[in-house]
Amino acid sequence: MIMLNLLLFIFLNISYNSNELINSSWISEFNGVSEVRIYTDKFFSIAQYDISNNKFIGTSGGIYSIDNGYYEVIEFNSLDSSFVGDTIYYNNIKINVKNDIGMMELDEKTFTKNPDEKKLTGSWLMSGIERRGEMRMRDVNRPRKTMKLLAGNRFQWIAYDTSKKGFYGSGGGTYTAKNGNYIENIEFFSRDSNTVGKSLEFNFEIKEGNWHHKGFSSKGDPKYEIWTQRKQ
Repeated sequence: MIMLNLLLFIFLNISYNSNELINSSWISEFNGVSEVRIYTDKFFSIAQYDISNNKFIGTSGGIYSIDNGYYEVIEFNSLDSSFVGDTIYYNNIKINVKNDIGMMELDEKTFTKNPDEKKLTGSWLMSGIERRGEMRMRDVNRPRKTMKLLAGNRFQWIAYDTSKKGFYGSGGGTYTAKNGNYIENIEFFSRDSNTVGKSLEFNFEIKEGNWHHKGFSSKGDPKYEIWTQRKQ
């Protein structure tokens, strides 16, 4: 289960360096189910899926903090929207990283650290999308948003609305970004399982701090998006 308890107040057994969690991603696999956690500077996502059967199971995420113990503030949850707005405290988090090889114990699960990928690492909000040849800009501070997290060679996008506790879709997998070429290797997609296993190639460029993303969708439609780093 992605969300186990509404709110936990427990004694913490914590062993980690906070820098080891920032801008990293981790994977745990059990009985054919993969769970991937992506962490940027203050935002996180969790995805569970069965890649062998092209089955998306669920996702949750939002804001995390490691200042006084480890806890998460939930902004979206595809399995149970009643968790949105809640705070989850975890016990027994242990992280050990050496030479970019790491293990994490969290929520009675063991995660392996994914290799680092420096390009495009961060939390991005879709701030513009081209429709019929016209770029339409979005207010990134509105409750309805599409967010994409990238860290440790993993990516995940999520469409959701914090005010309505709505979840509208998610997809993710591994990525590479080099010399203006960005490739997504799809491992799960909540809207269309037939997309799983495809690799989508895009051109990318950073202009005035914004990520310009051009290519074709999984259906072959032209795509031009602008993404802005999330600040809050």
